[in-house]
Amino acid sequence: MTTSLEPLRRIAAYAVCADSDGRVLLVRASERSGTPGTWSLPGGAVDHGEDPKHTVVRETAAETGLSVAVAALQDVIADMRALPERGITIHTDRLLYTVSVRGGTLSDRVDRPTDLARWFTLDEARGLPLRSFTARALGLPASTDDLVPEEVPEFPSFYAVPGPDGLHRAQRFAAYAVVTDPEERVLLTRVSDGYPGAGCWHLPGGGTDYGEQPGAALIRELVEETGQTGRLVELLGVASHRDAASLGPEGYPIDWHGVRAFYRVVVDQPAPPTVADVGGSTCEARWFRREELGALPTDRLTEVTAEAVQAAHLI
Repeated sequence: MTTSLEPLRRIAAYAVCADSDGRVLLVRASERSGTPGTWSLPGGAVDHGEDPKHTVVRETAAETGLSVAVAALQDVIADMRALPERGITIHTDRLLYTVSVRGGTLSDRVDRPTDLARWFTLDEARGLPLRSFTARALGLPASTDDLVPEEVPEFPSFYAVPGPDGLHRAQRFAAYAVVTDPEERVLLTRVSDGYPGAGCWHLPGGGTDYGEQPGAALIRELVEETGQTGRLVELLGVASHRDAASLGPEGYPIDWHGVRAFYRVVVDQPAPPTVADVGGSTCEARWFRREELGALPTDRLTEVTAEAVQAAHLI
């Protein structure tokens, strides 16, 4: 039975690292972990307020003794696994980064969740008990199966816990889209009153549900917020933003850490935008022509929207 396990959620970042001979860097889970004896990419949980790129560098150094530099974002995936022996089910949003080694000496660890770090050829890695997300990142078949919950547990879309400074803190993973149509119009949504950024134009998207892949979540959000059916084109990147005292509909300050994946999405058959989720954080949706978008004052766009449309060379 896995239905009675306590649901938890976390964001984690991992290093995909190859040397000049094409060998990949992997670490082994110790007896102190939930999956002893399995091998995975170096990495771990993103601390509150931490940029995931910094997580990759920090965790890789701790687990392998090597200092790495982040080169690029490779993929963003999510998975669920049940750990009955610990009484929990975990949904993890995993950010995979390509990295290169700057220096250091490969080293093992004692009494930690990982105990060995080694270089393997892909043929050698194929014969190892690999965690499923690691096999996927390396283009190999999964050799171990995580125990998956029988049902997706209920988990609140907003979840805040008391922090060490007395403020509530929340960490949330979300997926957003830079959406265009065949006429190269850009689709934006307007933030409802009572929410951070009220009145500003924002990218379609939002927080992913427990057990949900980010791409699927984004297409769902696009329908709910705008009434449009889109297709994913590419992953643009990941941004991390911390607001140490965000104020929203909860009515009290929250130390908020948002990690957001950004995608390019195309709507091949655009329709007049409609907001199905009435009473939520979106009050309006609208198609903008390039010149209209460029004419909007900066303070009419949320910070992440301005950054994303500029990165996509839309303004």
